[in-house]
Amino acid sequence: MTPAPDAPDTISLTVDGVEVTVPAGGSLLGALRDGLGITSVKDGCSPQGQCGCCTVLVDGAPRVSCVTPVRRVAGRSITTVDGLSDAVRTDWSDALCATGGSQCGFCTPGILLRLEGLRAKGKPVDDHRPVEQALQAHLCRCTGWQTIVEAWDHLGQAAPDRDLGAASQRAAIEGGAPQVVAPAVALGRGGFADDTAPADALVAVLSAAGEWVVGESVEDARERAGKVQGRRTTVDPEPPLAVPNGPWDATLRTSWVEPGYLETDASWCEPGGEPASSLANGGAFGAKDPAHLQAAARELADRHGRAVRVLWSREDVVRLGPKRPPVAGGANADGRGRLVVARTTGIADAIARVAPGLEVTEVDLVGPPTSASPRGAGWAEAVLLLAGARGSVAPVEGPDGGVAEAAVVDGRIQVRVAAGDPLDPVVLRSYAIGAAHMAYGWITSEGLAVDADGVVHDLTIRSFGIPRAVDTPPIDVTIEPASGQPVNGSDAVFAAVAAAVWLHQGRPQDLPTRGVL
Repeated sequence: MTPAPDAPDTISLTVDGVEVTVPAGGSLLGALRDGLGITSVKDGCSPQGQCGCCTVLVDGAPRVSCVTPVRRVAGRSITTVDGLSDAVRTDWSDALCATGGSQCGFCTPGILLRLEGLRAKGKPVDDHRPVEQALQAHLCRCTGWQTIVEAWDHLGQAAPDRDLGAASQRAAIEGGAPQVVAPAVALGRGGFADDTAPADALVAVLSAAGEWVVGESVEDARERAGKVQGRRTTVDPEPPLAVPNGPWDATLRTSWVEPGYLETDASWCEPGGEPASSLANGGAFGAKDPAHLQAAARELADRHGRAVRVLWSREDVVRLGPKRPPVAGGANADGRGRLVVARTTGIADAIARVAPGLEVTEVDLVGPPTSASPRGAGWAEAVLLLAGARGSVAPVEGPDGGVAEAAVVDGRIQVRVAAGDPLDPVVLRSYAIGAAHMAYGWITSEGLAVDADGVVHDLTIRSFGIPRAVDTPPIDVTIEPASGQPVNGSDAVFAAVAAAVWLHQGRPQDLPTRGVL
């Protein structure tokens, strides 16, 4: 909307109790992050308004700031997590840490504010329905929602006595990257790449032609790039490969799947310096390249003689980020079969480790790039296919030695996991629940519409099919006590739960099944 000719260039509002003046154009998110440097307000899908990471309180009511024009909040009171009282902030950060309701901590500042807005209405503490309804405005890829809901119950309770160093070690084992476990993480203070850039850094974003366009702020760079917001297609995901001929006991076809991590890829660099890694407090379960965007950040910083933040948008992640390769295959109960998979470095070896009886054929397939790094890529599909052929789910051993069993009983997902010394049962349980949630979504609802030319049509974060809190069945986790070397257990949980859910639904050939428990 073009402002009236006499519209003011600046507006005043109160942010975290302080009256400030900001430019009148752009979004509230832009004013808070780029204008005022408040990095607890996260940008996970901007400007889609669909992930909830940028949620703030406007006069006490939750609002998604990336689609809120800053003019609309002139004279109003804005509260971020930094503006909550010390007592309230401590209540929430302690509760989320105590239950494992925050892993990377990217989505939790927005979730925390929405739930605090709900608590301010006086909702009963033991009533989960309003909590799950409120969480429909958010996405979280790490936790599987259940531990966030449990944090609601834990509010105001004393923090348990834990070794947070051991908890951080367990989180790094499960997440595949260095990770900190602490109450401050739930407040968005995990040290994400874009949060640590100098305040005066330039911003570089990709144009529709794939060229880097530089501006003084995110919104300035996006305007210069001239990109048009993508949309969600009405076309359902379609598995792109055909099942090989054979008298199979079970067959399976999978579609393209978006890993769906909330923190989009980012890096920054000073002239002549070392660029920041796109991995900070978490590894996106193997789906994000730790060196990604670093070369561009270094080159642009040297060219402009200033620090430069290099950012992918949500659409860039979908179009250009690696996906788990689609497969199609058939197998028999003796473990023999054939699996066709999109050509991907390392994928045949990943499959052979768990299913040596499957003959693997790699084929060229147009579409987004694929990788063997996302959680369970290739070998989880093999576990699924063999479980279908045998009609039962055997204990699943992950690549690192963790073992998991799973079953669906009375609408609940039941998980048993052995991962050596648990180090911190809260963190191991949280990752197991998150892996079960991811597996449930992979089987039932997640997929991308990719046309015959390889063009991705699902470009909004809500179109990926990630289950919401209200869609996720209860998940029960039993941790086997052990004193051995700690190993990753959540990857085995992912494969075991996927197989259990698929068998429970009758082994339909094509994923996602669009079924529920």
